[in-house]
Amino acid sequence: MTRSHRRDRKKKRLLYGAAAAVVATATIGTLAVASPGLLGAAGDGTAAGDVSLQSQFANAAREFDVPQSVLMAVSYQQTRWESHDGEPSTTGAYNVMGLTKVDPEDVPQKVTDEQIDHFNGSGRPEIEKTFDRAKVRQILEKALVDTDDPRLHTLDKAAELIDSSSEAVQNDTAASIRAGAALLADYQKQAGAELSDEAGDWYPAVARYSQSPEKKGADLFAKRVFESIQEGERAVTLDGEQVALPADPSVEPVKPSNVPLAATPASTRAAAAVPECPAGLSCNVKLTVPDSAGKKNYTAADRPNQGLDIRQIVIHDTEGGYDGSLQVLTDPNGGGSAHYLIRAADGLVTQMLENKNLAWHAGNWTHNMHAIGVEHEGYAIKEGSWYTEQQYRSSAELVKFLANKYGVPIDREHIIGHDEVALQTDAGLANLHWDAGPYWDWNYYMSLLGAPQGDKGAGGLLRAGQVVRVVPPFTTANQPKLTVGGTAVSARPANFGYLYTTPSTGGTPLKDPYFTSGPSEGSNYGNKVRAGGTYVVAEARTDWTAIWYAGQKAWFFNPGGQYTAPVTGATTVKVAGLTAVKVFGRSFPETAAYTAAGLSAPGDENASLTKFSFAAGQSYVKAGPAVKGDDWFGSAQKNVVGTTLFVPIRFHHKIVWVKQSEITEAPGAAPVSATDRYNLIARDASGVLWQYQGTGSGSTPFLTRYRVGPGWQDYDAVTPMTALRADGTGDMVARGKDGVLWYYKGTGKPSAPFAGRLRVGGGWGVYDKLLGARDMNADGRPDLIARDKTGVLWLYTNTGAAPNPFATRVRVGGGWNTYNELISTGDMTGDGRPDLIARDKTGVLWLYKNTGGTPNPYATRAKVGGGWNAYDVMVGPSDLDRDGRPDLIARDTTGVLWFYKNTNGYPNPYAPRVSVGGGWKGYNLIV
Repeated sequence: MTRSHRRDRKKKRLLYGAAAAVVATATIGTLAVASPGLLGAAGDGTAAGDVSLQSQFANAAREFDVPQSVLMAVSYQQTRWESHDGEPSTTGAYNVMGLTKVDPEDVPQKVTDEQIDHFNGSGRPEIEKTFDRAKVRQILEKALVDTDDPRLHTLDKAAELIDSSSEAVQNDTAASIRAGAALLADYQKQAGAELSDEAGDWYPAVARYSQSPEKKGADLFAKRVFESIQEGERAVTLDGEQVALPADPSVEPVKPSNVPLAATPASTRAAAAVPECPAGLSCNVKLTVPDSAGKKNYTAADRPNQGLDIRQIVIHDTEGGYDGSLQVLTDPNGGGSAHYLIRAADGLVTQMLENKNLAWHAGNWTHNMHAIGVEHEGYAIKEGSWYTEQQYRSSAELVKFLANKYGVPIDREHIIGHDEVALQTDAGLANLHWDAGPYWDWNYYMSLLGAPQGDKGAGGLLRAGQVVRVVPPFTTANQPKLTVGGTAVSARPANFGYLYTTPSTGGTPLKDPYFTSGPSEGSNYGNKVRAGGTYVVAEARTDWTAIWYAGQKAWFFNPGGQYTAPVTGATTVKVAGLTAVKVFGRSFPETAAYTAAGLSAPGDENASLTKFSFAAGQSYVKAGPAVKGDDWFGSAQKNVVGTTLFVPIRFHHKIVWVKQSEITEAPGAAPVSATDRYNLIARDASGVLWQYQGTGSGSTPFLTRYRVGPGWQDYDAVTPMTALRADGTGDMVARGKDGVLWYYKGTGKPSAPFAGRLRVGGGWGVYDKLLGARDMNADGRPDLIARDKTGVLWLYTNTGAAPNPFATRVRVGGGWNTYNELISTGDMTGDGRPDLIARDKTGVLWLYKNTGGTPNPYATRAKVGGGWNAYDVMVGPSDLDRDGRPDLIARDTTGVLWFYKNTNGYPNPYAPRVSVGGGWKGYNLIV
């Protein structure tokens, strides 16, 4: 490459960095709700010592002559730019570049009983009797993870390229990005390709980076990487970093005739069959077939005919590597099967069983009859804590295709984990499993399916009888302690919350009558509520919620309601009478149906889960339509269908059934109104804006704070134009330090309360006080008052125009510099006009009643009282206790917040103060 070429390339990269900053700023409200700008998203102009990911990508791209867009897109498609605190994925990938390191001590060196049990999934006693554990062990032993495979040591290779330690590449984002860039450049050179400055020329390196031994997998990974480059990506990482990859639709990938592949001694090629798969996935097919003696690891059927409709899709992980799992799942002597298997590195999907047939995957015959099983490579590496981006994307694309094809609703009652499959009978405990486990990000996965769960929401009040979806954040805010076999697992984001018998982490953990394992064991589902499940609220307190769960009230931590999302339109189920009813782990027909079909009943067809009961007064969410009990006989190719109707319900962590004749159905209770509750907004020293949602109670007026977004430190004045309601309505203006005023309109979305800012104009730096005054002239629009530095007060009426809604200012009057605080409170006197509160420099508070006059709307002031100089902040957020009168909030110099109830007195309307609580000193703005 010539020196001039390098100069041109550097110039292009500088432009690219500037473009990243522009894109970042233009996506306000997407990356961080109501953030006035994406700060720290610099490009190449940032100093080399800058710790931001954006700068690390730019620096590494420049150092190793890799286009920054390629480097960032590869990382995004590996990890979504997440470092995962240096913890490995379930297949040994590390840090933001997803480089692999799997040593012998990281994975089991012998087959465990748990691994063998994973393949005993028929849920049929007569099949389970033929399950040959020794044979399965023999197959699995041949399929143990080969830790000498170079595909499992890309981290070591990349560390050598940058002369770094493997430990640094595992744990340090800058080292990981440099190592990834070096490896991409090395792959490009190996392919005989130039280190071009054109992103489209890097197809060979990108395909090779996938570590795919097959062209389909390599092409799939490359396709997604170049889609990220063309369409752009943006995200806020779990560490709170905002990263942006600007879209470049002009990039056209140049695909070589020979796509570089990873070498492997056990590459499996596709069979000549057409997969039941979306075309874009280019799935492989390797169907399991009976052996010469006719033995098979599935039950032949003709779904969805003969009443064998497909109702659910079950997510599994293999507890083994891809090649070995494929070998076991397609071996007729393996004892278990599934319809699909997804590889971790490149997301390649292989179909192993036609969907018309019943796979032995769920350990429950009803689920096997009516579900499709999707396995994901994951060999339970000792510290494995996350699944790869390629698995999530391929799985979501496949599952969405299958759901649409078979009419499966895309929700968490129909897209379930193996751990959510019911215990069949009291005797079936050995068939229970806990994959995909606590580290499968259900919130993200469902968003890929086009069914966002409502996680990361602002929360709100809940009431008994209301239906909610449980959505604990898959972030560092939710890292519950876990053990496996009694050994503690390091803290990491998880998809569940613990359940207690009382609203306290010091309370007794919930117990399941079928489990004896410790409450912190990952396999113990009895005291854990998983993300995505819908439940009926039994009782609600500020930061704790009780749900009906397995026959009892179960409490979980739910700060400000932020770990739940209200569900509208759901149907709840209650016992029809006063007597408790049975709960069933499967929906089998009554005995008479077998006789009528000329087939033998299994003998336990009427068995219920005897340790559970559904009592009067409890309520659960209906998880699907009522169905007739049925039982498929593969040998006779006949479905025995009864007359008894069963209703599936979300009874606990799992889906179970109750008889329709024994229950009644009703809609859930309506959500608590948010139109008569008012919020407080606070800014911390780092510039992050926080929302405190109002409760409507004077004793505890605010819920747990909710993070609105960063970047607000650039404003020296922020004021609501109207009261900020709990439903996300209410406008606000903010003035930059350069004197420019910006208008933020309310969105009506509590989790994203402000739309992108609109520039009102410059010159507002002449004022030392800006105050949203509510609607001063009864035209339905909020107005603004401003005090200049000479003490003159000005009124700006709102015309409704955009982006500058304010008419020419009108002089109210002078002398207002005697006050060191002005407070907009709304209508204090009950005449429908917004009044004004002012504190003078001696600490006396004064009330200015609004007369409706013009240009000065205020009557002669009335004295409220003295002693108010004890406070450094006073705010009028509106009616906080739902009595129809606006109240006052004040913070003293020690950081304690106080509530002053409006009693409607005059001139002093306030009752004695009530303490809200301490800890408010950390905010430099409260409005």
